[in-house]
Amino acid sequence: MEYIKNLVFDFGGVIADIDRDNAVSHFRSLGLAEADTLLDKYHQKGIFLEVEDGRIDARAFAEKLSKLCRRELSVEQCKQAWLSFFTHVPIYKLDYLNRLKNRYRVFVLSNTNPFVMSWARSKDFTSAGKPLDDYVEKIYASYEMGCVKPDKKIFERMIEDAGIRPGETLFIDDGTSNIERGQELGFLTFQPKNGEDWRDSLTTFLATMNEE
Repeated sequence: MEYIKNLVFDFGGVIADIDRDNAVSHFRSLGLAEADTLLDKYHQKGIFLEVEDGRIDARAFAEKLSKLCRRELSVEQCKQAWLSFFTHVPIYKLDYLNRLKNRYRVFVLSNTNPFVMSWARSKDFTSAGKPLDDYVEKIYASYEMGCVKPDKKIFERMIEDAGIRPGETLFIDDGTSNIERGQELGFLTFQPKNGEDWRDSLTTFLATMNEE
């Protein structure tokens, strides 16, 4: 019997490559002077946190951002600014996820928002015309769960909903504080770097762990 039965992937920085500086520049161009303070690679602040933990929806975010920028901004303008975080969605990583599904239960656990997910869960997500949902069993999105990583609540809610055991689950994330929280809760962990092609190293890691 396999030791690792479940794989939980972060989205931005692991499956899709991100560039935080590019997003800061885009939000600044809309008039948000505090973009560098509010936007973070892993943990947002202010209204950016509010939309990622589900306290406000996309329309409320657009209204609040409009006030901060002192100009009327549409939901679509906000969406394009959020999507400027993402520089590349490597198809080879998604194909790899598909192969992993033959042997493991595969999930996504992401600090994200309705702007990003409206893209990731659409046919516009990749050149293959398939949404992220096609590559995993289920997406656990912070704004739908009412909390963000590294809050232990988001992990606990995923564990209960998916019916998984942390000791049989590998958590893959590029954020150190998220990895540390996963370890505290008993998950096995794997921390790639943003933009890294982690397929070979993950394959080796899984083979090593499941031989023990």
